[in-house]
Amino acid sequence: MTSRTGFYPNMVALRTLLHKEIMRFMRIWSQTLLPPAITMGLYFIIFGKFIGSQIRMIDGYTYIQYIVPGLVMMSIMTNAYANTASSFFLTKFNKSIEEMVVSPMSNFIMLLGFMMGGTVRGIMVGAIVVLIALLFTSVPIYHAGIVIIMAVLAAMVFSLGGLINAVFAKRFDDISFIPTFVLTPLTYLGGVFYSIKQLPPMWRSISVFNPILNMVDTFRYGLLGVSDLNIYWGFGLVSVLFILMFFWAWILLHKGIGIKV
Repeated sequence: MTSRTGFYPNMVALRTLLHKEIMRFMRIWSQTLLPPAITMGLYFIIFGKFIGSQIRMIDGYTYIQYIVPGLVMMSIMTNAYANTASSFFLTKFNKSIEEMVVSPMSNFIMLLGFMMGGTVRGIMVGAIVVLIALLFTSVPIYHAGIVIIMAVLAAMVFSLGGLINAVFAKRFDDISFIPTFVLTPLTYLGGVFYSIKQLPPMWRSISVFNPILNMVDTFRYGLLGVSDLNIYWGFGLVSVLFILMFFWAWILLHKGIGIKV
């Protein structure tokens, strides 16, 4: 068995890359972990306390309790995406990606390393947001397994999305285009701050195909035990999205698109 395909060398490469990715955002925690915590704290104060106190209960929960799952999931998704997008683009920008490409590290291991790094940051920020939420309200957990699985699955999907964005990006501005014009609208239309039962029938039917809504709704079911959609549909849709994006990212790395000149 060659060193390129050997199990042990690949595991060493994966552990090294993952360690590098984690240390990268931990060294600058004041820029990667603190800002999302402050932002979500403001969301809880403004939307949860000030505005939420004037909104009726939704599915038996106060408004601030109802938006907790959505805000946690939003923080997981945005931070997982941002971590991989910025890390991979900077690796391209400073030319260190070329050293990784010519090394014995396989494209599969490279993909896993970057994806897992973004996933770890997303989950860490999500856990911090949960702790902040506990300062304002109680957060029951009805199905811990669903909470963990959907949080990890969503973080991996958005981590892959960040990597794909970084592959095609040619300038720093390019890595903010998709989050600004695609992800942000889908997130705010993803049931973070409202129940889709409040929408007109046509928009309710369209919203079912929004993967972010399915992530938020399934995660909300895991925490609060209530949902607007079928959670099996949600798991199925997000799982298919993960598989498609994983293979898309692997093909991009395998072909050297955006990397090889």
